[in-house]
Amino acid sequence: MKKILLSAAATLAGLLLLLALLAPSLLGFSITQAGNAVRVATGMGAKLACSGHYVSGFDPARNLDDLASYSAANRLLNLEYANQRVTASLFGLGKTSASYRPGLGCTLDIGDTRALDQVKLEPVNPGQWHSATGEWPQGSAAPHIAPKLQQTLDQILARDNQSGLQTRALLVVQDGKLVAESYADGITAQTPLLGWSMGKSLTAMMVGRLQALQPQQDTSSPLFPEWSDARRQISLQNLLQMTSGLDFDETYAPGSDATRMLFSARSASEVALQSTLAHTPGTHFSYSSGTTNLLARWLHNQLGGSPQASLDFLQRQIMVPLGMRHTTFEVDASGVFVGSSYIYASARDWARLGLLMLNDGVWDEQRLLPEGWVAAARRRNHSENDPAYGYQFWLNRGGETLRFPELPEDSYFMLGNRKQVVMISPTTGTVIVRLGWSAGDYPTGQNFAQLLPQS
Repeated sequence: MKKILLSAAATLAGLLLLLALLAPSLLGFSITQAGNAVRVATGMGAKLACSGHYVSGFDPARNLDDLASYSAANRLLNLEYANQRVTASLFGLGKTSASYRPGLGCTLDIGDTRALDQVKLEPVNPGQWHSATGEWPQGSAAPHIAPKLQQTLDQILARDNQSGLQTRALLVVQDGKLVAESYADGITAQTPLLGWSMGKSLTAMMVGRLQALQPQQDTSSPLFPEWSDARRQISLQNLLQMTSGLDFDETYAPGSDATRMLFSARSASEVALQSTLAHTPGTHFSYSSGTTNLLARWLHNQLGGSPQASLDFLQRQIMVPLGMRHTTFEVDASGVFVGSSYIYASARDWARLGLLMLNDGVWDEQRLLPEGWVAAARRRNHSENDPAYGYQFWLNRGGETLRFPELPEDSYFMLGNRKQVVMISPTTGTVIVRLGWSAGDYPTGQNFAQLLPQS
């Protein structure tokens, strides 16, 4: 027994020493945050490896490389794959697992998650989908590929990856037609890829779809019964525009609101729900993933408060009408969509969302988003500090300078970590999708400018 205790003590001492050495140079946090750092590393490792493997189809080596792009210390994780679950630990500490469920993707195993086992993706009759042999976007055929543009796209993807930018998919839609698409090795037109914060835009669009179905929907304050104080002033529009005024810590460091929300909380939305007011609602823009998860929680409540009802709504009202066969929107352990971050979709499905916005919310002659909603979504907010943000979409024009000077002024964007981008350009009738895993900068403006129609 004494030898076992001495061995355990030696292991713990060695781990703490390792963390002390790694923390300042690799992890970017103080050794006093070592406990939170282990929880973040194992939570992130289990969640991303599970989704990477069971949703995107990646092998363990690629998953580990993706995790290591956030911190080289993540290579020390022990990741075990078994029975549609991934378990992560760091030197035996912080053991965390995530489980895969068809239709829901991967969810961290926090608390009682048995209710999720009962959720089923309802069968879709072949007649409900548009013909798979028809032209994109209704089907999968792409007869309008433009050879010169395709060559340019292939060159950009090759150059990106020679430079280590890890571009995985590039796609261009012009005038409603798929005119070029290029994929890295191991990626296809059917591969669901993580959009990170691009999911915020889809969350907003789901709110818009509910408003189209229920135009008399009560959006009066308070949005949540828990907000009986000054937070009852927060409106749905404030949440959509990131001007709620809530004090949410978006920094991605151990112990922050954002990392707790994504990698250790049973309910992602609960973290922001408990946030206090720092500003008068509507006056101050603050980019907050917590705010988007409040939108997801509000939507969940409006739909009846069950994960099955939320999944049915997504499938019936968004995925089936748009022909999005390769999309998974993941939930947290409480059964609410993690709208801020966890949507996996193929490049073609991301492009379908962009095209719906380009078409003013109309798809195949059916209005899915309320009249005027898209115009409001791409309109600048009224904050005092940063108006260049609409309804969970980034605006190219909104401040004193363009976000991307090379691109049309009226362009607006879904943007996500690792430089995920969907650009919607009304003046040129163009949607461009870029999916990848770039740890640093990416030449979005420079590359996308080469793909726009030449006047």
